[in-house]
Order: sequence, then C-alpha cells, then structure tokens
Amino acid sequence: MSTEKIKIKENEEYIRLDNFLKLSGSVETGGHAKIVIQNGEVIVNGEICTMRGKKLHRGDQAEFGGNVFEVC
Repeated sequence: MSTEKIKIKENEEYIRLDNFLKLSGSVETGGHAKIVIQNGEVIVNGEICTMRGKKLHRGDQAEFGGNVFEVC
C-alpha cells in the first residue's frame, strides 16, 4: 500500500484529523468526516481513532478507505 504525502501550511504545527481527511480528499464535508471517525473507520499511526479533533503533526499517518496519508 502506497502512502500519499499531504502538505499542511508551513506555519501550522498540526492539523485536526477531520480537517486532514477533507484536505486529503477522503471526505467532502466535515459532517462526513465526523461520521467515519466516530464509526472507527479511521486509523491514525496504526490505531483506530475516534477523536475528530485529534491533532496530527508532520510524520503522522492516517488511513481511511484503503488509502494511507502522511502529514508533511
């Protein structure tokens, strides 16, 4: 499985998981992000994550729908 790198703004230290899913194109809306996260469909750094406000930092990985995305 390949990892797609998703760049966040230079001046941002982190990005919330729900916003990261939108930025990656995995979901179209924040509402959809909320649902998939709360349903346990998202894996962050190898563990299921149900916190939509989870802070992702550069180097963190999120997996959803068979795709892996890395924050950079």
